[in-house]
Amino acid sequence: MSTLKKPFRYLAFRVVAFSTLWAVLALVVIATIISALFRQASERGFESLLTAHLFNLISSVGVDESGRLSGAPNLGDLRFTIPQSGWYWAVEPVSDDVNGRLMSLSLLGNLPSPSTDEIPFNSEFQRSYMANGLAGETIEVFESEFVLAGDSSIARFRVMGNRSELEADIAAFERQLYIALTVFGLGMIAINAIAILAGLTPLRRVREALAEIRGGAAQRLDGAFPAEIAPLADETNALIENNRRIVERSRTQVGNLAHSLKTPLAVLTNEARAIGGRKGDLIAEQAGAMQQQVEHYLQRARMAAQRDTIVFRTPVQQVLERMVRVIAKLNPRVDLSLQMPDQEITFAGEQEDLEEIAGNLLENAMKWAREQVSVTVHGDATDDARRSFTLFVDDDGPGIAEEDRRDALVRGRRLDETKPGTGLGLSIVADLVKEYGGDIALSRSPLGGLRAAVTLKRAQQ
Repeated sequence: MSTLKKPFRYLAFRVVAFSTLWAVLALVVIATIISALFRQASERGFESLLTAHLFNLISSVGVDESGRLSGAPNLGDLRFTIPQSGWYWAVEPVSDDVNGRLMSLSLLGNLPSPSTDEIPFNSEFQRSYMANGLAGETIEVFESEFVLAGDSSIARFRVMGNRSELEADIAAFERQLYIALTVFGLGMIAINAIAILAGLTPLRRVREALAEIRGGAAQRLDGAFPAEIAPLADETNALIENNRRIVERSRTQVGNLAHSLKTPLAVLTNEARAIGGRKGDLIAEQAGAMQQQVEHYLQRARMAAQRDTIVFRTPVQQVLERMVRVIAKLNPRVDLSLQMPDQEITFAGEQEDLEEIAGNLLENAMKWAREQVSVTVHGDATDDARRSFTLFVDDDGPGIAEEDRRDALVRGRRLDETKPGTGLGLSIVADLVKEYGGDIALSRSPLGGLRAAVTLKRAQQ
């Protein structure tokens, strides 16, 4: 799976991502609509103001007896008195019997009017257009031709507004709008993310509770869950209880099978002893091998029944210390030592299985050791990824050649027929370790003999 797709595996990420995307799209649409409405209202107000100024100008200007333009227009806006403010008005003659020219104090130059061919008047003899102002600003011109006296005294009235100011005001409003919506959007996304994560908290609690059950720290999902999650918790607890019953039933059946086979094997062993001789010894040996084979496969059946169910917890140090004490007393000729790490290590499995693994390794080491056997446990408390520990059993015996180490783990394979045994010890360890998802490796020991290294999973603390 690609790196891009991995975050979408998480429900919280998907919900937050989609809600964020929707919020961003909604805010963009809202910002666009508000900006368009504000621009439309501002332009309409700007044009209405220019129209009002134009009619006010027309009503304030006339012609005297000599045909000269006269009047003192006061449009009520100081901007028409500020030079090059971008707000101007002008009255110019059109007909030959009108002369003179009136203009605002702000108009300190000439702003030519385009020809009527280029921009024609409408039916009301009005037109509007954009032009460049005296200071480089953009102005909007509202222009009209009006008959002042008689039928031939025509003058052209122009009112000009600073369009650049309008655009600056619109841009300033849009900046403030975008800033406000951005702050609002970030706050909404944050609150939305918090609400979603808080809403998913019960699922996180369920996951943590399942991890505790998997690690053996708990037996069921306990706690108050919301109504939407409570059925899931109840069904999970029912499933756990059903698995527990299956495990117990399997153990009972395994025990019954072992008990039913125990008596026939004992009879065979006794009959072999009664027969005596080579034939009796052969029968006794095979009966013993059958007993070990039955115990081996019953052990595997028991483990298969409990696999992927509740994980047991076994303190490693207690088990190993007890086994070392017992084996050291039985083998006083060998110096047996145990080294444990400072932190507590708990095996994620049953005590009987750990005893079986350690017991077979110690038995094999004691069988071949000359003077010394060492048991060492390594575990890194910060190794959260693997959550494992390693059991090393070293001896100073002859060891096993590298090419024979693989055969030593094969069931029933004996590398030295002179030593007593069935060749099942290391193979039983290998099978048990495999069932627990661990690993076993044989190598040369620092003591000179064989090193058996078994890596097993640790239970959560």
